[in-house]
Amino acid sequence: MAKPSIAIAESLARLSELMIFELRGEWRRLHRAPQPMRLSRDLLMRGITYKLQERPLGGLSKSILRKLERRNLDSEASDAQKPAPPISLKPGTRLVREWRGVTCTVLVDADGFEWNGRRYRSLTIVAREITGAHWSGPRFFDLRNRAGRSVESAEGEHAEA
Repeated sequence: MAKPSIAIAESLARLSELMIFELRGEWRRLHRAPQPMRLSRDLLMRGITYKLQERPLGGLSKSILRKLERRNLDSEASDAQKPAPPISLKPGTRLVREWRGVTCTVLVDADGFEWNGRRYRSLTIVAREITGAHWSGPRFFDLRNRAGRSVESAEGEHAEA
């Protein structure tokens, strides 16, 4: 074994004997920053181990660092494509959809939905009953498409949501 490898092996063996407060001190010494809050002993040891090996053996190559940075930028750009927040419908809202020439009106209750005098726990179940096929309830009633979505309140006035 080369000298750096022996020194690293000795340091790693010594780590397993340290108490957690000593590991935190070692983290601060190597990273020159306080450790993230509530790191477990295992994660502290992993972070310290990486730093101990990084110094004598070298860290990530510049090309890998560029790839990681590019991925980070790509993920920030895709933040705009995150799923829409869950749809919140107030009790008393009426959802209206025409299906095969028939206008279907669903009333939103505090504990579910009402259609044709029957109560349903899920809008998807209502959509399945109407169409006879598996549909996403919010998609069937066009609740996912924010532009042009029309929801009718119990009083009959239209509200754009």
